[in-house]
Amino acid sequence: MDHGSLHSASDATLDLLFREARTHAAWSDQPVADATLRQLYDLTKMAPTAFNSQPLRVVFVASAEGKARLKPALAAGNVDKTMAAPVTAILAHDVDFPAFLPRLAPHMDAGAWQARPEAARAAVAGQNGWLQAGYFILAARSLGLDCGPMGGFDAEKVDAAFFAGSGWRSHLLCNLGQGDPSRLRPRAARLTFDEACRVV
Repeated sequence: MDHGSLHSASDATLDLLFREARTHAAWSDQPVADATLRQLYDLTKMAPTAFNSQPLRVVFVASAEGKARLKPALAAGNVDKTMAAPVTAILAHDVDFPAFLPRLAPHMDAGAWQARPEAARAAVAGQNGWLQAGYFILAARSLGLDCGPMGGFDAEKVDAAFFAGSGWRSHLLCNLGQGDPSRLRPRAARLTFDEACRVV
């Protein structure tokens, strides 16, 4: 392989996405424009999923009414930072994703997928929904947004409050906005290549 032909991101981009990016828990009150949220999804959807299944579904909670619906599902330690964040994205996966396969993956047998038990569809939707959650965080950072991804919520309560009657199942919350860098703790350690990787 001619490694000289490879294109790589600039150091500034790598800093923005990885090396200098942090998980934020304190937020400024600067709002996030709806157009930015649309751009965020439009970037996220371009990354790969199994047979282009695209099971990620997102509810952007930005209003006081929406935050009030979300609050009862939050673990105590996540309440203040979520209420303070300009936007909280509820990231979910759709177990009924096969309904879109005729358009997204016409080479697949959508009917066979729709006929599968919900548990089988949920396994594929969940795996790829988590994959898309990673893309979502990187897309948000690329747009200049800080992120605060978190568990620590009652998924059944979230699903009842926001997704009743649908195939959407929540799996991650991600606060979005401009974080307060003065409130960050020192970055925790990371495993080295030799601790985490093998080349065979």
